[in-house]
Amino acid sequence: MARRFDHLADVEALLRVVDEGSLTNAAVVLGTTPSVLSRAIARLESRLDTQLLRRTTRSQSLTDAGRQYVEETRQAFALVEKAEQAICGRTRRQELTGRVRLSVPTSYAHCRLAPILAVFAGRYPHVHVELNITNRNVDMAAEGYDLAIRSGPLPDSSMVARKLEEGRMILVASPAYVQDAGRLDTFDDLERQRCIAFVRPSTGRVIPWQLRVDGKDVDWLPTPAITVSDDVMGVVTLAAQGLGVAICAQLMAAERIAAGELVQVLPALGGRTRAFSLVYAPHRGLSPAARALIDLLVEQTTPYTG
Repeated sequence: MARRFDHLADVEALLRVVDEGSLTNAAVVLGTTPSVLSRAIARLESRLDTQLLRRTTRSQSLTDAGRQYVEETRQAFALVEKAEQAICGRTRRQELTGRVRLSVPTSYAHCRLAPILAVFAGRYPHVHVELNITNRNVDMAAEGYDLAIRSGPLPDSSMVARKLEEGRMILVASPAYVQDAGRLDTFDDLERQRCIAFVRPSTGRVIPWQLRVDGKDVDWLPTPAITVSDDVMGVVTLAAQGLGVAICAQLMAAERIAAGELVQVLPALGGRTRAFSLVYAPHRGLSPAARALIDLLVEQTTPYTG
């Protein structure tokens, strides 16, 4: 009787090539050659009678069929891994194995995530975490991420979203800037300041400042003296150097405030919050390692008040 799934090694080769970004990188990880992996993908495409991966000398990308196939086979392999771990009794913490791919914005990665991952590494030393730090909203299915943390309002999607915490928004500046700024008590005073603003990566436009003016929520668009793109932590760094006033989640500035490098200004205008949420696909194919990280993130973050 012919084996129905004798092509699974080729499927694993495809997944590894997608994960590593190129045939060459995947070959190094697997201890083989790019030509071997190329033939494996060609066999798979021949079996399915469709192109899965577009390849040039400089780049590669999945076709629409390839994205669907990769997403669904990842789920299938995750289910197999889960079944094997259950049968073998390998669900104890120290024996949990596997890999979790997580995408996180720069603010959360630098200010909140490191100690949580330290706890995770202590509990699950054999789980490999692949961390992507970016303010771009990655395509989780197409790019192979298990989990992502995102800030602010979430667009409607098929993803599961769990709010981790609310970051209280504050206005900050360096002590030296405040000393030279003159009167800095009201919203009108803010309009006369040098403002450091962040540009939304998806639109290229300045993100409005979420303020509270006379008890009302106001989304104010500053005329910035400096704009920062890609890394939102840049506004905090520049403010600490005396270059102007910035708005940020309090968690982003807490260490610099404690060190005396920043002070909160115009506290009456702050107080609004920006949510940090964990998102992941709703299917049941999440690996035990991914589920363990979800549980720990929820456990370690401050419950939000809605």
